[in-house]
Amino acid sequence: MTWQTVCLKDIVPKPWRNGGGTTRELVAWPDSAAWQWRVSVAEVAQSGPFSSFAGVQRWFAVLEGNGVCLTVDTHLHKLTSHDDPLMFDGAALTTCKLLDGATQDFNLMTQRGTTARMLRVKSEHSLLVNTPKIIATYAHKTGAMVQIGNEKHDMPPHSLGWMCVDANTNIRLQASDTLLMEINV
Repeated sequence: MTWQTVCLKDIVPKPWRNGGGTTRELVAWPDSAAWQWRVSVAEVAQSGPFSSFAGVQRWFAVLEGNGVCLTVDTHLHKLTSHDDPLMFDGAALTTCKLLDGATQDFNLMTQRGTTARMLRVKSEHSLLVNTPKIIATYAHKTGAMVQIGNEKHDMPPHSLGWMCVDANTNIRLQASDTLLMEINV
């Protein structure tokens, strides 16, 4: 598979059923109806409950705004755009309280049997992939350079890039405001 890139501006936002915000689905793999993993960016306009996703692992990161307080099964998590992403069970009773205004948030969801890891990269990060997996990056306000083996990919701001990589592949990321995901399918 080759490097795939999706720009946030090219995706039409869809309103939530509860009216609390909108979502832009960047990737649903292998398709929107039967996805194993899904990446989206949400504009959260008001505090309220999260939808329940039984059998789903969720990763959540604040991109813009003053942050949120997520209550996940009675555990409180304060998150800002400087904090590491939070992973939680999609079936957990989860509510979101905005901290002084709307936020833009990044979401990675994986179905049971598909695991993932997400981290915030603020400078340089390298890793050796020891099993075949999907590597994805979201460059937020600034661009990023992703090197996969000998291939270099320049990512514009507000874009997602991803591809399947083989075992024993070196990954190098140079960025100041990027999320890195490893997805095991």
